[in-house]
Amino acid sequence: MRGSPFAGDPAPVLKHTSLEPVADQPQHPFVSNPVLQELHHPVVVEQAARLVECAKTDASQFIYPFIVIGLETSMRKMEILSIRRENVDLQRRVIYIPKAKAGAREQPITKHLADFLAGYIAALQPGCPWLFPSMGALSGHAMEIRKPFKRVVEAAGLDPKQVVRHTLRHTAITHLVQAGVDLPTVKRISGHKTLLMVERYAHQNGAHIEEAMDKLQNRLKLAS
Repeated sequence: MRGSPFAGDPAPVLKHTSLEPVADQPQHPFVSNPVLQELHHPVVVEQAARLVECAKTDASQFIYPFIVIGLETSMRKMEILSIRRENVDLQRRVIYIPKAKAGAREQPITKHLADFLAGYIAALQPGCPWLFPSMGALSGHAMEIRKPFKRVVEAAGLDPKQVVRHTLRHTAITHLVQAGVDLPTVKRISGHKTLLMVERYAHQNGAHIEEAMDKLQNRLKLAS
């Protein structure tokens, strides 16, 4: 059932974008937020594939599904760990998130992920309501996955200071933008509250902007 969620040629490495406010200019809403000042580097396709492969052989039973779900949905850490079996609709290819950061939402998922989850859910203990159950947690589901994630990142030859759990979300959103998906649709997938929050990903790399202008030129085909 396991397979790499990415295929194709590696995408260009994205450079970190400075978010320093310009003097005498009103600050961008997320510049003043220290949590958002540092956008972790998204991993490129080749690195994501290595991450997935290393997760397959890790001792943790949860790290592979955690990484695949993160890369193929852009869901946040706790949104993933608290998925309930009853909230996964494989036919409609959505996961219902009742306590998302910006409010309850339905999270679209890829066909590959739907196929994987079908087998994963079928292998769960009968009556188990959680996709990441933990008998030792008061919530009933796993609350943390930091140690196995760090282990897999290092096994993939990546820097655990750069590649953290939230990097999966940044990676999924960045690749959606670079693939030419319009920002309102990206917002629908990522669950961001405003388009302004999604636009920060569009500013990280200009290659997709140039490609968009080429598409406009080819569509209009104006004579010089």
